[in-house]
Amino acid sequence: MTKASKKTNVTPMVKQDNNDLSFSSQVMSRLEDMERRFEQMVSNNWLKQLWGNHKDDKLSIPFEGRTPKVDIIDRDNDVLLKAELPGVKKEDIDVSLNDSYVTIKGSTHAEHKEEKGDYYRSEISSGTFSRTMTLPCEVDVDKCDASFKDGVLELTMPKSAKAKKKSVKIK
Repeated sequence: MTKASKKTNVTPMVKQDNNDLSFSSQVMSRLEDMERRFEQMVSNNWLKQLWGNHKDDKLSIPFEGRTPKVDIIDRDNDVLLKAELPGVKKEDIDVSLNDSYVTIKGSTHAEHKEEKGDYYRSEISSGTFSRTMTLPCEVDVDKCDASFKDGVLELTMPKSAKAKKKSVKIK
């Protein structure tokens, strides 16, 4: 009797050129991928299935168990981060960063009351989120700028002097 064997492709994580930032970026990328897959497996509207889905619900579940969507754009002199935070108030957002990582934390709270004759319905919804991302290069933490408009958080983080690209003239 022979057992069928499964082949799995495994990409080893190797430190390249003793660059700790590169190695930690690989680890964080894999952890973020694992977190995303776990959230897809678990969240998939399990709360709506449990409580039912009312078409007239004005109260949505904040982020429905997901983390905010984030774009990180590596530009010539700075790094731009855009995060979608619908339903979150400016005062409920906390951004912390160091030269290689940025963490966005926030919370939402909503309340809906409906009363029609003998019918009374009250729902309270609250949620928190936190997301930590690895930056593509080191940034100057003291010169960062943040703005929040229409549910979109934008962080502009100037690159540190040693992270900026330099061109060398050939003689």
